[in-house]
Amino acid sequence: MLSPAMIDRLNEQINLEIYSSHLYLQMSSWCAHKALEGSALFLGQHADEEMMHMRRLLGYLNETGALVIIKGMEAPPSDFNSLTEMFEKIYSHEQLVTSKINDLVHLANTEPDYSTLQFLQWYVAEQHQEEFLFKSVLDKIKLIGTEGQGLFFIDQEIAKLAANSTALETTTMNAGGAA
Repeated sequence: MLSPAMIDRLNEQINLEIYSSHLYLQMSSWCAHKALEGSALFLGQHADEEMMHMRRLLGYLNETGALVIIKGMEAPPSDFNSLTEMFEKIYSHEQLVTSKINDLVHLANTEPDYSTLQFLQWYVAEQHQEEFLFKSVLDKIKLIGTEGQGLFFIDQEIAKLAANSTALETTTMNAGGAA
């Protein structure tokens, strides 16, 4: 049985994951509006991934008999000065999500709640990968630049990341696993 504090914090994380999905959907739309199709596809995929993170948390709370509470949220930003600024915001957001996961792990370890601690280990690894991914996108932007054709080439690089993600999901699903 989960403590009331753990239930509250897991519910907060569920709502943060929903916000993350909405944020990436909005950013995907901005990219599509700016003819950055690769970035739009990539961020659309990440919006779906964030919803999968939310559903995983929701399922865990349901399994424990806890009540999931979906709250309202503020709309994500819809306009950005540049692709660089947008990916900087994403990287910062992922760092926030990582800190929230770390807080959950700390609470689970302190209570102690070993079942939740074990459940959260997947999120710890996932957040490491998310931060690494978005930091690498920012590194590519700095390397290639966004002047002239640079923006086109950056979008093409991000499209490759989206294609690699799709290929990995297909391979994992064909192997009988979950992405």
